[in-house]
Amino acid sequence: MCGRGRCTLRADGISRACHFNSRPIRHVDMERYRPSYNVAPGFNVPVVRLDDGGGDGVVSHCMKWGLVPSFTKKTDKIDHFKMFNARCESIREKASFRRLLPKNRCLVSFEGFYEWKKDGSKKQPYYVHFKDGRPLVFAALFDSWKNSEGETLYTFTIITTSSSSTLEWLHDRMPVILGSKESIDWWLNDSSLSNLDKILKPYEETDLAWYPVTPAIGKISFDGPECIKEVKLEETKTISQFFSKKQASKSVDQTLEKTPIEEELQECIAPKLEKEEPQNQSTVESAALKDGPSVMEEPKQEAVKEEPCSQEESVAKTGESDTKDADHSKPSAKETDRLRLLHMSPIKKRRIGGNDKQGQGAGDKQPTLFSYFGKN
Repeated sequence: MCGRGRCTLRADGISRACHFNSRPIRHVDMERYRPSYNVAPGFNVPVVRLDDGGGDGVVSHCMKWGLVPSFTKKTDKIDHFKMFNARCESIREKASFRRLLPKNRCLVSFEGFYEWKKDGSKKQPYYVHFKDGRPLVFAALFDSWKNSEGETLYTFTIITTSSSSTLEWLHDRMPVILGSKESIDWWLNDSSLSNLDKILKPYEETDLAWYPVTPAIGKISFDGPECIKEVKLEETKTISQFFSKKQASKSVDQTLEKTPIEEELQECIAPKLEKEEPQNQSTVESAALKDGPSVMEEPKQEAVKEEPCSQEESVAKTGESDTKDADHSKPSAKETDRLRLLHMSPIKKRRIGGNDKQGQGAGDKQPTLFSYFGKN
């Protein structure tokens, strides 16, 4: 909890955030401070502590975030991520923190902190801050450690407590926020342990705000105002929802679409149905032209006993003029064959193709609908 924060305050703004405007302030190692929107353990951060020289003075001291206890061996590898937080429930028991409580208390001021909400395998970061924009003040402990070269390193840890009722949905822990001047004074000046439970408790006021930010802040190298820019959370969709919508749209498209045969059939038949019926045509022929045979209906056996000729072949054989016997109300042979093929079932088409293979001549004509009715 509280492993990232925003600290872009000026040096003088840090002391004002801690309500030390009227008290003398001494600055130590403040040249190491680099404001950042994405502060992480190992960064140099200003903290405010009491002045060792006595009196009512305070010190604005730049320290590294991530406690390194003074009893750490000089040959040990330093890892600031091990103790960047200290649980308030155990600071009176653990040796790393218990000995710091009487005289090594300090304050850390952030404008806000980041917390990640777990959502299955994903984690969404949120930025938590005061609604009015004033800096947050955290309770912290500091220590000093000397390395093998004799250099002194000052480090600190932020104390955490159980989450407040307004933030328990986000995480079960939160930093101890000292929201008033009285709580700040108690933390720095009261060396006893009797009032710790009154100070180190969840912040239950209603002036905290939060919103989702980019997951890019997970990288320490990511910095700048983009870190605190609010982002819109995308609604997650399950795989079943995705495919159901896709299939529904596909079925609608298929319903609206027409096959090429249907379009061609509509173009050929629709104009003919709108024309008047020929007066010299029989009732049977008129019904056949209007309705036509069913798509799956097979022709009667007696209709194919003797293969009839088309109108053109009949005129050529008899030698008579088409003005004498031909019925001008009937469509041409080319148009008749076109209608016959459109009405013909796939089964019949395959049969016709098979007959061609079995020995029919290339010039043989298939019986047309009109020749069939004309013969009968």
